[in-house]
Amino acid sequence: MAGTGDVFQLSRSVRRLIYTTNPIESLNSRVRKTVKGKSVFPTEIALFKALYLVVAEAEKHWTMRTRNWQEIMAQLSMFFREKLKNYLC
Repeated sequence: MAGTGDVFQLSRSVRRLIYTTNPIESLNSRVRKTVKGKSVFPTEIALFKALYLVVAEAEKHWTMRTRNWQEIMAQLSMFFREKLKNYLC
């Protein structure tokens, strides 16, 4: 199983997938902007609805496909077989 020292055994495609943070940072920025823009939410439900709408809007822009997905899944299933067994057929 791959530990923290074994990350360089993974292919460049897998490492690129792991270290891609732009979509995450973009979503975090949108969430911060929404929460900061309104100082008080009347209820917790109102906050959850606002966050849901932010994520739903951001999701529309998530269209980039992952290259070499077959290679990536093959490597991840070798290194993390036990963790992935519940998610793969």
